[in-house]
Amino acid sequence: MERDLIAQAKTWLAEDPDPDTREELAALIDAGNTAELSVRFGGTLQFGTAGLRGELGAGPMRMNRAVVIRAAAGLAAYLRKQGHAGRTVVIGYDARHKSADFAIDTAAVMVGAGLKAAILPKPLPTPVLAFAIRHLDAVAGVEVTASHNPPRDNGYKVYLGDGSQIVPPADAEIAAEIAAIASLDDVPRPSAGWETLHETVVEAYLERTDAVLTNGSPRDVRVVYTPMHGVGRSVLTAAFERAGFPAPTVVAQQAEPDPNFPTVAFPNPEEPGAMDLAFATARAAGPDIVIANDPDADRCAVAVPDADSVEGWRMLRGDEVGALLATHLVHKKAQGTFATTIVSSSLLSRIAAAAPGAAYEETLTGFKWLARVDGLRYAYEEALGYCVDPEGVRDKDGITAALLVAELAAELKESGRTLTDLLDDLAVEHGLHATDQLSVRVEDLSLISDAMRRLREQPPTVLAGLRVTSAEDLSKGSESLPPTDGLRYHLAGDTAGEVSGARVIVRPSGTEPKIKCYLEVVVPVASAIALTDARAKATNVLTAIKTDLSRAAGI
Repeated sequence: MERDLIAQAKTWLAEDPDPDTREELAALIDAGNTAELSVRFGGTLQFGTAGLRGELGAGPMRMNRAVVIRAAAGLAAYLRKQGHAGRTVVIGYDARHKSADFAIDTAAVMVGAGLKAAILPKPLPTPVLAFAIRHLDAVAGVEVTASHNPPRDNGYKVYLGDGSQIVPPADAEIAAEIAAIASLDDVPRPSAGWETLHETVVEAYLERTDAVLTNGSPRDVRVVYTPMHGVGRSVLTAAFERAGFPAPTVVAQQAEPDPNFPTVAFPNPEEPGAMDLAFATARAAGPDIVIANDPDADRCAVAVPDADSVEGWRMLRGDEVGALLATHLVHKKAQGTFATTIVSSSLLSRIAAAAPGAAYEETLTGFKWLARVDGLRYAYEEALGYCVDPEGVRDKDGITAALLVAELAAELKESGRTLTDLLDDLAVEHGLHATDQLSVRVEDLSLISDAMRRLREQPPTVLAGLRVTSAEDLSKGSESLPPTDGLRYHLAGDTAGEVSGARVIVRPSGTEPKIKCYLEVVVPVASAIALTDARAKATNVLTAIKTDLSRAAGI
């Protein structure tokens, strides 16, 4: 068995086109480090609806040039079988380690397979790539990014010609083509022949951002902004300048792209401590709001002043920003379908129900599903993702979302109000929809499957003293939802009428080694005066649900 492992590693080494990973793998082989080799060669990174994502390094269980070349070759073979030979594939990339190399390898494979390839002119936000696919009438797009994952990771996200991320069955068909590639020697990779796009594609994206805002709307809002060491700064600041907003104050320590993300443990605005420098900058600058993008700028985080917090600022939850943007669009008379995912707050359904000309739809988690909703006008998911211009970008877009947040804040400011005031209004009108998350990161992935099995075999009947009225196994699918590995519980309200209901969804993360539990509690609010008590009640119930659910799942 050990000899087979070493032989497998040597075969991989002979084909590896990257001197960095060749050196790394050769050292493992020379040292006889079979423990590490068994991890690297214990399988292959699985290509799915999120494409590929994993830790950089040598071997089939890591992200590297050999893995990317195989993925690109599989995608090219799929596109050719769909009758797309000679058509264009657009390729974008972020500023992570190896991203530019992976982009060039992809372009070479596409050209070698008889397709055309066009690479974006520099590291740019993912939404620019999603826009460019339809703008250039491409047949597919690839974005090399690991979004908000740790510095050691990279990824490979695939879009088809409609500008949306792949969904089944395309993902399985591409995976089968990847698996059919026996050797990298079978993959033609010319050293030239692809196009490097001009900055005009970025200008075209920026022109499209004008569609997000209302002509003549207020622009007086002061913003502190952080790109979180990612690629969002140049595009966001250009978009703000075009729109006539004051130039944002950029967090200096996080302003430039840096693949090591030196000031944060995880480059995700939702992670504890990630916004500390932004809040410190805000305390000095005194803005109206703080805005953050994740490293590939497809997500948008918003913080508001909060005199009761130690930092003086409070991060809004994705569900809160989602409700604010939906309300803003309703006030703009937006027509069409307002959509969100099953793990996001149900508040959007109430906002849409009260809005003339607005429909509502729920999908599985991810913009790969949201972007395909018929008649889509607006979509969001609780993980800070917002699609405010589906005709321009059929994916989450942290740049246009930031513009719309800034416009809303400016309009409220003109009337002496804030984003917090509008959230209070929504709570009084529709009830306080308080959300929270129980998220557990694991080293051993079997702990996730064990927890899901435990909950399926012994579903909870009571959480936080609230009766579980329904327990759905989402893996069975339904008329409205395809099957997915998840569980959904609906809870009754309490007898005192202080809680009108609650909902819990449990699922493995699709991009990280985590099990995630999404919680929502709805508390009726008679008036703005009662909000403090309603929030305290909601917090207590959410905390109790976390405790009971953790015990039931064994996590």
